[in-house]
Amino acid sequence: MEIKQNYDLTKLHTFGVSVQARFFVEIESEEEIFELFKLPEFQNNKRIFLGGGSNVLFTQDFDGIVILNKLKGIEIKEEDAEYVAVRAMSGEVWHDLVLFAVEREYWGIENLSYVPGTVGAAPMQNIGAYGGELKNTLESVEAVELETGKTKIFSREDCKLGYRDSVFKNELKDKYFITAVNFKLSKKANPNLSYKILADYLSVKASPVAELRPKDVSDAVTSIRKSKLPDPAILGNAGSFFKNVFVEKGKLKELQETYPDMPYFAEGEFIKIPAGWLIEMCGYKGKRVGNVGVHDKQALVLVNHGGAEGEEIWNLAREIIASVYEKFGLKLVPEVNLIH
Repeated sequence: MEIKQNYDLTKLHTFGVSVQARFFVEIESEEEIFELFKLPEFQNNKRIFLGGGSNVLFTQDFDGIVILNKLKGIEIKEEDAEYVAVRAMSGEVWHDLVLFAVEREYWGIENLSYVPGTVGAAPMQNIGAYGGELKNTLESVEAVELETGKTKIFSREDCKLGYRDSVFKNELKDKYFITAVNFKLSKKANPNLSYKILADYLSVKASPVAELRPKDVSDAVTSIRKSKLPDPAILGNAGSFFKNVFVEKGKLKELQETYPDMPYFAEGEFIKIPAGWLIEMCGYKGKRVGNVGVHDKQALVLVNHGGAEGEEIWNLAREIIASVYEKFGLKLVPEVNLIH
């Protein structure tokens, strides 16, 4: 384990913004975590743990220590005729875990295929896509408290999972480092085709629903995502920059008086309004401002056209937030973690 200084982070986050960290280190084992905790560079500075760097925006150089999580390993802990318990280290690429599951015909996370980032970031965000959500398969999260070095296991309930939210983004933000995540996956066929675009795709591309395998769903989701989202290796981005908006039914009726074509989805007692539609209606889809812009196929995605600074991207985000609020009276909330 080597502490490096003034380290270039450009290639370690998907926005590709040119920033440096005062200190930088990679950790490849749980033992190294505890070694790290003893070092003055860790004890006396601000810290950030990075995984895939797919959900962060640096607006300036980081005057602290960046720890790159490279903890690897996926194992089957136990299984019976119906279920299998899988433990994955937090530094594993999320999609690699999905492939591990679908190749073995395990159901539960196939709708979350091709979601960028690492396993450790998944419970922090309660990732979700195409009708699937992490909370449906999460069993527990293993973590280390940064101040004391004590280990703790968080149950699903302890994680307080919400829409793209968890206890790790709120009261426990920056207080724990997630080392591993445990899942309960099913051996029984249970395809989730609640999203129309996925159901339509599979009805054309795949066998009858009764004959679907996890890999069929995974391949379909991957194909759809690739068609809609830009490759960060080509066009810097962090996927969906904003969360969708939730309103009460009364607010929806009020909005529909002015915008009768507004799309919405019922989510329990609340109504979800697609943030991408709100942004598009404000005229931002495909818009470019200097080195930054909004993707021309998905208005939720802000992009770095090359040479952008983090502050430029954040300025565009704030402009969009203000525009949507002025037009609809709705407040957009960033899904991306801002690092100032």
